[in-house]
Amino acid sequence: MSVQIKAEPLTAAAFAPFGDVIDTSGAPDKIINAGLCGRYHDRATLDFGEGGRAGISLFNAEPRSLPYSFDLLERHPEGSQAFIPMTPAPFLVIVAADAGGQPGQPRAFLTAPHQAVNFYRGTWHGVLTPLSLPGLFAVVDRIGDSANLEEVTLAKAVTVIP
Repeated sequence: MSVQIKAEPLTAAAFAPFGDVIDTSGAPDKIINAGLCGRYHDRATLDFGEGGRAGISLFNAEPRSLPYSFDLLERHPEGSQAFIPMTPAPFLVIVAADAGGQPGQPRAFLTAPHQAVNFYRGTWHGVLTPLSLPGLFAVVDRIGDSANLEEVTLAKAVTVIP
C-alpha cells in the first residue's frame, strides 16, 4: 500500500522552501512597449553554478491523472530548473525537503492556469507531470559537463489524491 498525500494549490508562500512560483500575480513592475505590455520582472532565482550556462529545452511529457502514484524523485545539485508550461493547463508539482541527502516527506502542488515553477538548486522534485495533452513545456536549466542529476527510488510509492 502506498502513502497518500493531498495535492494543494500552488502558492508562492507554500512553495517558497522549494523554489519560485512564476506567474503574473499583482501589478506589473513596469509598463513597456509604448504602454502595450506589462513586464513582471525577475520572477525566478536562476542558478547555474560554476562551469554551467543557462539552456532552454522543450519537453513533451505524457499526461497523467489523479490519483497519481510515484516512487521516483530527482534533484539537480549544480543548478536550478524551471518548468514553464506552453499551455494554460494545470500540472502537478511534487517536491520534498532534503533529509540528510535523501528526500524527506513529499508534498504535491496543483498549479493554476498560467503558473510555472522554478526549483532551487538541489531541490528534490518529481518528474514533469502534466495532467492533460499536450504536455509541452519550456525548461530552463543548467547546461554543462558535470553531472547534474541525482535520482532516488522511494521505499514506498506515494499516491497524490485531489
